[in-house]
This record gives sequence, structure tokens and C-alpha cells, in this order.
Amino acid sequence: MRAASLALLLAATALATGCARTQGAGYYWQSVTGHVDLMWRARPVDDWLADEGTPAALRQRLELARRLRAFAVSELGLPDNASYHRYADLERNAAVYNVVAAPPLSLTLQTWCFPVAGCVGYRGYYREDDARAFAAGLGEGLEVGVYPVPAYSTLGWMNWAGGDPLLNTFIRYPEGELARLLFHELAHQVLYAKDDTSFNESFATAVERIGVQRWFAQASTPAARAEYEAFDQRRRAFRALTASVRARLQAVYGDATLDDAAKLVRKAQVMADFRREYETLKAFWGGFAAYDPWVARANNALLGAQGAYDQLVPGFEALFEREGRDFARFYDAVRTLAALPREERHQRLQALTITR
Repeated sequence: MRAASLALLLAATALATGCARTQGAGYYWQSVTGHVDLMWRARPVDDWLADEGTPAALRQRLELARRLRAFAVSELGLPDNASYHRYADLERNAAVYNVVAAPPLSLTLQTWCFPVAGCVGYRGYYREDDARAFAAGLGEGLEVGVYPVPAYSTLGWMNWAGGDPLLNTFIRYPEGELARLLFHELAHQVLYAKDDTSFNESFATAVERIGVQRWFAQASTPAARAEYEAFDQRRRAFRALTASVRARLQAVYGDATLDDAAKLVRKAQVMADFRREYETLKAFWGGFAAYDPWVARANNALLGAQGAYDQLVPGFEALFEREGRDFARFYDAVRTLAALPREERHQRLQALTITR
């Protein structure tokens, strides 16, 4: 790569990944060098498929990803660009590690502000030890969480340099889960509302759900669909449980008749009930334990972060129905919402949910 091209890549990455000078030189540097390493490792999918040394299992997943990518364009109206036509092995289990934080008596996430991305409720690191070091330094006044992220979107800013690649961190997901991830991340390239994590993530989650349903209706096998539906039923049940927990906590935190000490006691009761209810749910699943680590670490920060992905999804799904299940019309309607002030766009989505 020529020096001029590398300089442009560094500058664009600083914008695309939300790196700001105000966040400190160390954070800026790890963000830029981490993304440059990711891009440097990526090779075209066609090259991997032509390479006789590519393992058969990886070859099969790359071929599936290529079909999913084409489907995203032809059937979901998602961007036809450079993203997800290359593959990289990062030699680790996550693309980045996110840090989230919230007060002891609130589910509102602390935010960090960056150019282009605006203010978001998380802070990403390419090395887990860096994420945990930052989390440890946030102080005792906050509840914090650190979690692995298999993929992230550069919002289309890096398509000139090859786009967002497929990664080893998710390429071996079951078919439905791989489809969900690709459709979700491509949806972020359709539009991005600055300073509104819940709007952006709920929109992408709605697109992934609708997209996967269409994929299984048109382009997949009954076995893959059955595998996905079993996993999705567990996911929906778990999210319903955590939504209930968030509602109970919000009621406690907003109760003006309680002082902080009493709220902390009530909070502990809610969290104990949550863990008992989860054990009941897990028993119903026959011991499926994939959510165990998350439940063990659950706090305001992790619950708040999860809520950003679910909060407005019903409104977006209702909007899709209102627009005749036509993706082009749906995206135009979402762009219209994104142009409104944050509170107004949320209110309109919530009204759609109520009248659905």
C-alpha cells in the first residue's frame, strides 16, 4: 500500500470508527491501527475460494456468505458496494470489545462523543485488556460492562478502501445467525442518525429480522430454517425476560417515594428474581446455557446496552408493514424519521407500535 493511500486510510478510519482527538492519543492510535490491521488482513473472497489451501468448511461458509450478500442487494435493497466481498482472519474471537457504563440507579448509558458517529453509549477497543483497563478506571460510581463484538460497521466510509470484510469472528455462525449479522451491519450503511444509538440499532435489528424471514422463505433449506427458529425462539424468550427486568428496574428507579437506599434494596430483589426466572427458562430449554455468562454479569450497563437493540424494533416493523412491505419505501420513510428531532422520531415510532 502506497504511503499516500495509507495516510488516507488512517484519516478515514479516524472518522469512520469514531476516533476523536478529545478521546486521547492512545485511544486514537489503537482505533486506527486496529482497523488498519483488520483491513490489511482481508483478501477477496474469490481468492480464498481459488486457494487450494482454504479449508473445506471455510470455503462452504464463504460461498454461503456470498449468496447472502447477493440476496441482501436483490431482495432487501441493501447497499451494493465493496463491503463483505473480502475475508480476514483476525486470530482472535472478537472484532472489538465494547465498554458500557451506567449509574447504579439508572439504565441510561454514559455516552462518548465522536465526529461522524456522534454520541454513542459504548467505547470500543481492539484489545480486550485495553477495554478492561479502561472499564476498571471508570470509578466506583458506575456499573460497567465489557463484551465482545463480532463485527462493526464503518457506515460505508471505508468502501473506497475495500469495505467492511467478513471475519473469522462470525463466519462460522449458523446460517440464520450469519444472515442476521450481515443484514444488520449493511442496514447501518443505509442510514445513520447521529446521537441516537437506540434508533440506529433498532432499525438495523428490524431489517435483520425481516430479512432473515425473507431469506428462509425463498433461499434456504428446511433444516437450516428449523435450526434458526429453535435458536430464535430462545433469543426472543430471553429478550422478553430482560425487557421485563428493565421495566421493573425503571419502575424502581423512578419511584419518588423511595430513597436511594430503598431503591438499591428493591433493585437487588429484581435482579435476584431475574436470575431465578432465567433458571426456570433454561430448564424449559433443556439446559441450554449460552446466556449464562451474560446473566452472571448482568447489571445496569449491560441491560441498558441490550435495550438499545430492542427498544424501537416494534415501531420499525410496523412501519415496514405500513409501507406495504416494500424495502425502498420503508428506507425512505426511515430517512424521513431520521431527519426529525430525536424525541419526535421516537414518539412517532412508538405511536406506530401502539396502533399496529
